[in-house]
Amino acid sequence: MRRAAVVGATAVIALAAVAVSSAEEPALPGDETLPRSMPDLLGVPLWRVFTRLDRRTRLDVHDASGRDRRVLWPPNWRVCTQYPAAGADLDRRTAVTIGAVRKGETCPPRVRTARR
Repeated sequence: MRRAAVVGATAVIALAAVAVSSAEEPALPGDETLPRSMPDLLGVPLWRVFTRLDRRTRLDVHDASGRDRRVLWPPNWRVCTQYPAAGADLDRRTAVTIGAVRKGETCPPRVRTARR
């Protein structure tokens, strides 16, 4: 029963990402080779990460608190760290790594990054 809940939550997130990305403008032929810049995601709700990045971007999300919790429901989390930094060029080979904590928690001092 527990596995079904995890799969169900993952499916909801995937469907939401597809719905948002399908509302975007279609890509022009050859557009996937052009670099895009990494947005500043620090402090934003985690669900916004899925709307601000291209749907083809490889994304790794982890618990920045060090408790190794699973991030199952993005609306309950906010971004503490991001790699690459804001403004960096993104291409289809770039993997984005996001560290998040639950809403109401503070970012750990060792990973806290000041916003510009």
